[in-house]
Amino acid sequence: MATNSGLFAQRGLIVSCQALENEPLHGGDAMAKMAKAAEMSGAIGIRTNGVDDIRAIKAAVALPVIGLIKRDIPGSAVFITPTLDEVRAIVEAGAEIVALDVTDREDRLEQAASLIEYAHQAGAAVMADVSTFEEGLAAERLGADFIGTTLSGYTPYSPQQEEPDFDLIRRLSARVSVPVIGEGRIWTPEDAAQALACGATYVVVGSAITRPQLITARYVQAVRKQLG
Repeated sequence: MATNSGLFAQRGLIVSCQALENEPLHGGDAMAKMAKAAEMSGAIGIRTNGVDDIRAIKAAVALPVIGLIKRDIPGSAVFITPTLDEVRAIVEAGAEIVALDVTDREDRLEQAASLIEYAHQAGAAVMADVSTFEEGLAAERLGADFIGTTLSGYTPYSPQQEEPDFDLIRRLSARVSVPVIGEGRIWTPEDAAQALACGATYVVVGSAITRPQLITARYVQAVRKQLG
């Protein structure tokens, strides 16, 4: 089985460098440059979407990469590394860690078991993206090497809130034996520090660093509110 030992040099910040097809920074070397900037500023790892960006980032930085593939499947709400095809592609692209949906919907937990096993046999570790405490416990039982709070608020039965799910980070960190990665709606340095204070071993920040259209939108909203 793959282990998480030695993948990250220390506790700290993982930067998510992702741009979907409809976003301005999609394609080319934009995400590799984002990853390089993150490395220069002290990030300890990168999370990214898609084979092309995984390969480009692996060539640009010396940091561990958490790879995923977002794929829309008609009739399914699961889109983060949904099938074995995506797991295989991520491993072949060179990511040290495979991120995948490990939520309790559409028999996903049963499917995730085989995906985790495949990744481990291929020499990769697994980050389980969960949305609830119970899913986090299930992910640990299935053998996930890291548990991320990524999907809290993105399943209909998890807390729907604007702020990060610090309670989930706190509960999982107190209960599971594998590293917890705080992720989701972390917009400020203070949010990131709070996630670590709640017990997370690592914290992932994406939109607040690498998606300028969303960063700009938050400023515009605040300015318009002030101007009335």
